[in-house]
This record gives sequence, structure tokens and C-alpha cells, in this order.
Amino acid sequence: MITTDFVPGSPCWLDLGARDVESEAAFYRAVFDWQAAPYSEEPDGYTLFRLDGKVVGAVGPLTEAGARPAWTIYFNTPDADATIKVAEQAGGAVRTQPAEVGATEGRFAQLTDPQGAEFAIWQPGRYPGLELTDAPGSLGWVELFTTDSAAAQAFYRSLFGWTTQEISLPGGGGAYTLIGPEGAGEERMHGGIMGVPPDFFESGGKPYWHPVFGTADCDATVGLVTRHGGAVSMGPQTAEGVGRLAVCTDPTGAEFVVLRPQEQTPEAAAG
Repeated sequence: MITTDFVPGSPCWLDLGARDVESEAAFYRAVFDWQAAPYSEEPDGYTLFRLDGKVVGAVGPLTEAGARPAWTIYFNTPDADATIKVAEQAGGAVRTQPAEVGATEGRFAQLTDPQGAEFAIWQPGRYPGLELTDAPGSLGWVELFTTDSAAAQAFYRSLFGWTTQEISLPGGGGAYTLIGPEGAGEERMHGGIMGVPPDFFESGGKPYWHPVFGTADCDATVGLVTRHGGAVSMGPQTAEGVGRLAVCTDPTGAEFVVLRPQEQTPEAAAG
């Protein structure tokens, strides 16, 4: 569960690197009913997504040569410089050094973990992060697909102090590691790490994070994805204990998941 109190190590922001900001904004507007508006009057193309007036993410132009369109997950940190130092000592790489956003909004930096997955950190100032989470049309979960789950867990634990919990996927789908803020209970788990073989990734691909967006109707959302030029690589399917989900890509190949969470029974909620 992702909440908006944003304790250290929790997902607090996400944005999409796009070749064409306007066309990408149009796709996500059609799929999730998001509203898109420029972040500022500066002609940099960075655009905020809102749902019912609350910020749920952003899209901006790709800034690195050869970069592929993809969603980037940002994790909260109280000290970006300290997190950068730990990341480098643990074998990660810094793609962009900490930079200020506005006068007092906060600071961000972009990194790559030792297996090649890209992510970012956000040190909040005046602006804490997303304004709506864990609701239909907003971020509800984050996942890392990586070639070395144990190494990835150790790396991110050194950065954020995450709590981890190993579970078995339904139907013999392998091991999956739940991740959550240090010291938080199981209800605050905000994502998962999935170990996969190297040939899981397409030619030239590498480990990656992707967002999971909530939906009230998975099948209807999938219909909107395909109708507006996106594709579905898995599902829709029902996962026991999780809900109905589908792995999707937008028209430029950026991956995301849509999930209608399974409703808890009164007995499970009480337990």
C-alpha cells in the first residue's frame, strides 16, 4: 500500500520519459482520465498529470541520448547527498547529481542500481510528492524485475533500510519479495522484487522498475489501452490473493501494470 505520508524509502513520485510529451499525455488521458497541464511557464515540456484535481504523476521529454521511453519511480529520502554516497559505495551509479526543483520544492537525483535498473530519489522541500495514491487511476504498487533479487535487495536495503518479506507466487510462479519502509507493518508494503533470468529481457533490455496503477475495472482499462494504440503483454488475468491485473505498454513501449485489487473478506480484514 502506497500512502501520501511518504516516510523515508517509500515511493513518492513517478514520471514518464517521452519522445513526444503531447501524444503520451493524450494516451494516458484516454486510459485513466488524467488531466495534463504544464508544470510551469518554462518551455521544457514537463507536464503534470492530475486526477480529480490531485497530482498522480508527470511526463517530460527524454534527456539522455539513446534512452527508451519508460516510467521512473522516485523514492523518498531525507538527504539526497547521503543517499547518493551510499549508492556509489554499494555499486550503484549516479546518472544525474542532486538538483534543485524550483526555489524550495525539493531536490532529486537519478541513479542506476548495480544490475542496471534505473530509479530516482526525492528529497522533499515544500513539495512532498504525489497527491493521490492507492486509488483507481493512481499509483498503488511498484515492482522491480531484476536478474539478481538477492543483490538488489541488499543494495536497496543499504539505501533505504527496507523491510523485506519472501512469498511464493500463486500457481508455482516462483519467489517474490515484498518491500516496505523500515519498521512499518505488512500493510505498508509498497512493492515487490521479482528475480528473472537474463533472457527475460528483450534484446538490449535490462532490469527495470515499473508502476502498478489501480483500476476499478481491469478489463475495461485494457480495452482502452489497446483502443488507443497500446499493447498488452500479459492478461487480463486473476491472481489469487492479489486481484485482476494486466501488464501493458503504451504506444512507445513504456511498461505499466493495471490492477483491480482483490476485495478483502471481513475475516481477512479482521485478521
